[in-house]
Amino acid sequence: MENTEELKLAPKPLSPRSLRKGKNMIAVASGKGGVGKTWFSITLAHALSSLRQKTLLFDGDLGLANIDIQLGLMVKNDLGSVISGAMSLNQVIHHYDKGHFDIIAGRSGSAGLASMPIGRLQILGEDLNLVASNYNKVILDMGAGVEKPVRILSGMAEKIIVVCTDEPTSLTDAYAFIKIMTMQYPKSDISLVVNQANTEREGQRTYDTLLKACNNFLKISPSLLGIIRRDTRVRDSIRNQTSIISRYPASEAAEDVMSIAERLVKNG
Repeated sequence: MENTEELKLAPKPLSPRSLRKGKNMIAVASGKGGVGKTWFSITLAHALSSLRQKTLLFDGDLGLANIDIQLGLMVKNDLGSVISGAMSLNQVIHHYDKGHFDIIAGRSGSAGLASMPIGRLQILGEDLNLVASNYNKVILDMGAGVEKPVRILSGMAEKIIVVCTDEPTSLTDAYAFIKIMTMQYPKSDISLVVNQANTEREGQRTYDTLLKACNNFLKISPSLLGIIRRDTRVRDSIRNQTSIISRYPASEAAEDVMSIAERLVKNG
């Protein structure tokens, strides 16, 4: 795992200003696309809301945002209006009635958002921190990879959840993300979620593989937050642009995410 190209140039530490943590902010990252990260973020927000947690879901995939698309929402105002200075974060919050949680939608296809200067990203993070004070939990659905916006916004979250699957590229990229975040933000609270596992035993094996690499090379031991079993009803819920908790509340995948949400609430 140490041979990944993404680790050739280690990022330089940012200023102390960027280290301010949002005490109730949870960043969901992956290191790689196609592992179900956005689906997990949506389902986790719904699960937390069902546990009476006032929840905000922030689409932090700057440039390839798709939370509103997955939920079939027609959002008039999004993060692009905030970046342009036309509106504040409070003004672009949309309430998702079916899930009883709030959403700040991104601006899909806007390369300008993905290339924001560090200072602007820090200000955005600080504004988000202020908005977060009105919620029990704020979920940041980050973009795939280890680009600057992902690192900075993830570094502002109190907890970071890395989603991976058993695919070798997913494990390698998840490790790359964990390494870079550990180097840049040594006090990061990182945990893992294994998605699309055929069985819980296979999910545990996937976690053990990544844990061994983190132990051997990084001298850290990210905890296992949960395993989400492969479930054909996930695809159906996405196709129908709705949360799986609304459409199939008794499905294995929905139950697995509910268990993760319960752990997050229990652990504060």
